[in-house]
Amino acid sequence: MEAFKRIPAHIGIIPDGNRRWAAENGYQKKDGYIHGIAPGFELYEMMLEFGIKEATFYGFTKDNNKRDKEQRDAFTKACIDAVELLSGKDANLLVIGNTESTAFPKELLKYANKRINFGRGLINLNFLVNYDWEWDLKNLIVNKKLESYDIPRVDLIIRWGGRRRLSGFLPAQSVYADFFIVDDYWPSFNKSHFLDALRWYQDCDVTLGG
Repeated sequence: MEAFKRIPAHIGIIPDGNRRWAAENGYQKKDGYIHGIAPGFELYEMMLEFGIKEATFYGFTKDNNKRDKEQRDAFTKACIDAVELLSGKDANLLVIGNTESTAFPKELLKYANKRINFGRGLINLNFLVNYDWEWDLKNLIVNKKLESYDIPRVDLIIRWGGRRRLSGFLPAQSVYADFFIVDDYWPSFNKSHFLDALRWYQDCDVTLGG
């Protein structure tokens, strides 16, 4: 195993490019989401191997619900399937999202907005489902704490799919995050993507504004 001197404590994962991958590989756009589940578990195993303490995965956002029904159904099912598979792993799961919206899958209500321990609990995994950054920050104004208050500051964000934007991903926790872009689409995940991100992170100047 390759050794690194600096390991980010908390990594943000934006698994973008599912629809573009599907279109380029002869599938319907909705079919890309199901192919994004296996890469998540490959990455989970790598994070355990390198001693990552916490990771937050972007599931889907309020704005993603503007897509057509077939796509909404597909990415919702992919999120449900991923969480159910994770329940058989060694992780502490926190699902964060607006449960008052009908877009939040009822199958995940039992996991919502509280940390659930699975197996040996080797890593904290946070999953943003029907997440809305405005909903998150509004609670900070009203109740003096974020809806996502249990999620700590992010050290490194890795985004697949080539886009160079945050897309509303945990704006408060990402304030000092370093941002690594993978041009390949998420369903084409390769272990080298994660290794490249960790190599790149070794030379990041983490000053937190100081």
